[in-house]
Amino acid sequence: MTDTRPTSARERAGESALAPRVRGTVRIVGAGLLGASIGHALTARGVDVALDDTSPSQLRLAVDYGAGRHATDTDDPSLVVVAVPPDVTADVIERELARYPRAVVTDVASVKLEPLHTLRERGVDLTHYIGSHPLAGRERGGAISARADIFVGRPWVVCRDEETPSADLALVEGLALDLGATPLEMTPEDHDRAVALVSHVPQLVASLLAGRFVDAPDGSLRLAGQGVRDTTRIAASAPELWVQILGANAAPVVDVLDLLAADLTAVADALRAPDAPGSRRAVADTIRRGNDGVERLPGKHGQNRRFEQVVVMVDDTPGQLGRLFGELGDLGVNVEDLRLEHSPGAQFGLAEISVVPSAVRRAVDGLESRGWKIASTTND
Repeated sequence: MTDTRPTSARERAGESALAPRVRGTVRIVGAGLLGASIGHALTARGVDVALDDTSPSQLRLAVDYGAGRHATDTDDPSLVVVAVPPDVTADVIERELARYPRAVVTDVASVKLEPLHTLRERGVDLTHYIGSHPLAGRERGGAISARADIFVGRPWVVCRDEETPSADLALVEGLALDLGATPLEMTPEDHDRAVALVSHVPQLVASLLAGRFVDAPDGSLRLAGQGVRDTTRIAASAPELWVQILGANAAPVVDVLDLLAADLTAVADALRAPDAPGSRRAVADTIRRGNDGVERLPGKHGQNRRFEQVVVMVDDTPGQLGRLFGELGDLGVNVEDLRLEHSPGAQFGLAEISVVPSAVRRAVDGLESRGWKIASTTND
């Protein structure tokens, strides 16, 4: 049975015993995945969290799971977090600024420029508004999927301007730090261009590729391995939400799609005549450029450290993963990341474990001496 006590949530989020930076009541409007997750993390740190949502059932569920309490008319929040769908974000921000003029209002929408333009066009006083966006989430939404630790180690963009009071900025950055995230200052324009590249277009690419499976023969899909599952994992996302996100950030997304379409056309042309002069080089350059791009992605906790992979065969029986982790701990090997792949029709799986390069030999020799079968390493 899962332990939902605040101390356990704090341990899962990796939070310290230090007093929270955010004080007073935090009002969260929107009790879905992000709103409820923020509520869980703050509640675990002893912060008074008042939840509000237009859906009574979603609100009751978030409260029942411990993300906060029901908001009341007498609440006087120091911070308001707007966590609602993009098509109503500007409306809710405007309402909350008017209702709580002494509070700092932030939002966690994945598009920053459109709501800002809308609010400015309406003449709303934005002195105490700061747009923000945690780069965190899950494929499943709603309060039932909320977790206190989804922000740990993740970037949290904060969009300030020259009129932002320093105390307001400190409060929003304090929220990010209390949740274990890393605050990063960006302009709304830079933010929207960045998420178009690293979030919004990848969603479309995954959805387009997964869409090709709809009419594929069953025999073909039975061959699917971890690579295609990794590539299409986010294709399970909610269409209703993504219609809003993509529509709000259409121009930057189209810019990236146009460049990607040109790249796809160039590779397709090369493969139409694979023996023609230059074709093989074009394909090789495409793969190599992908290698270079992956190398630029930050590693664990935003570090630029690269890890090696050790693939271990694991019997499909209870307790095997726990035993594997325990023995790696005995060997002094820290698991930086883990990916599991189940072999179709076989009673075992493959655990791909990421470790620092200096630990590869120790891990392999130690596990083999304990009877584990090593399928491969990245040095093979």
